[in-house]
Amino acid sequence: MAINGWLVADSDMHVMEPGDLWQRYMDPSWGLLTPIGLEDSDRDMRVKLKSVIQPQRGAAATTGNPYNPTQEAALRQSEERGWDARSQVLAMETEHLDSTVLFPSRGLFVISLPSSHHVGPKGLEPGLATAIAAAYNDWMADFVAECERPGQVFGAAMLAPHDVAAAVDELARNVERGFKAAFISPGLVDSRPWHDPVYDPIWREAIRLGVPVCFHGGGVTKPDFSFGEHLDKMMLWHPFNQPLGIMFVTTSLTSGGILERFPELRVGLLEGNCSWAPFMLYRLDEHWEWTGRYEAPELRRKPSEYFVENCFVSCEADEEPAKYYFDAFGDDNVVYSTDYPHADSKFPHATKSFLELPFAEETKRKVLWDNYARLYDLQPPAAGTG
Repeated sequence: MAINGWLVADSDMHVMEPGDLWQRYMDPSWGLLTPIGLEDSDRDMRVKLKSVIQPQRGAAATTGNPYNPTQEAALRQSEERGWDARSQVLAMETEHLDSTVLFPSRGLFVISLPSSHHVGPKGLEPGLATAIAAAYNDWMADFVAECERPGQVFGAAMLAPHDVAAAVDELARNVERGFKAAFISPGLVDSRPWHDPVYDPIWREAIRLGVPVCFHGGGVTKPDFSFGEHLDKMMLWHPFNQPLGIMFVTTSLTSGGILERFPELRVGLLEGNCSWAPFMLYRLDEHWEWTGRYEAPELRRKPSEYFVENCFVSCEADEEPAKYYFDAFGDDNVVYSTDYPHADSKFPHATKSFLELPFAEETKRKVLWDNYARLYDLQPPAAGTG
């Protein structure tokens, strides 16, 4: 499936989970606490969890159709097949993908509520959050097996940081059966920033297992990176949500000291673009030089140096401003995604769009495969697979 003689990989291709996933994969004893995927419209990604519908707004709730005619035609086959494993493989073939790590759609929102320890009954009890994540991971393991693409298709294990010890166990359970990363939402479950030592066991376990921790935004969280209380249209709030969540995590990773304490940790910062990074890292470096000597004396390096060495950031298929990232930091830690099957993707022409960007050929080759392989510690698929 290579294109132009290059291997091509999607760092965070999405699945479209069935609405009854959690009914089928969670213990029936959870009863009414089991999440329910809503199916009130085409490609409805909302989930009812307790009395809350997540996301509270978005593509599924908008009055217009966020998909263009080209996307509608290309996605029809997948939709008719119920977004099954075969449709995932067909989408890979459409975009010339040799490998991918799969991330959720409904699952971006399903454990975004804060912990009940922090907000009371409206939040998620740690045991419930853990069970929701485990059910998704069990479904994902079955889905990957049904793709019948060994060495090409992998899962990212959803972690619920509501219970850190359980999240550590869940990561180990899934890496043992072939998952290649941890997936965590940038939002906080109890108002503790990611550099709080309470989360250190997760970073330590990821290093032990040799997998990256990948942050990927989605629904409304706390903090609300979308400013949703003030911005009511997708064209207003959506530009903020994913990039700001990733910037927030970047601050904890670098200036907050995670990467100083865990220099072997690999981190994926996905679906938040990369063009923001030169400015944001300039700001973080500036403030480290200004107040770091007394506010963070344990930091021995500039935030940007931690970032470039340990973090991988994603580039959209048409992200021409990524050239500013390459100019500032080089091309060794940028990965690519089609964002299939979401409405803001360039599917079915994402790879073609990326190849038309005005980047050096060597940069394109690195972004399409080499950096992905280093992020997930993967070898090229065996000849003849697919």
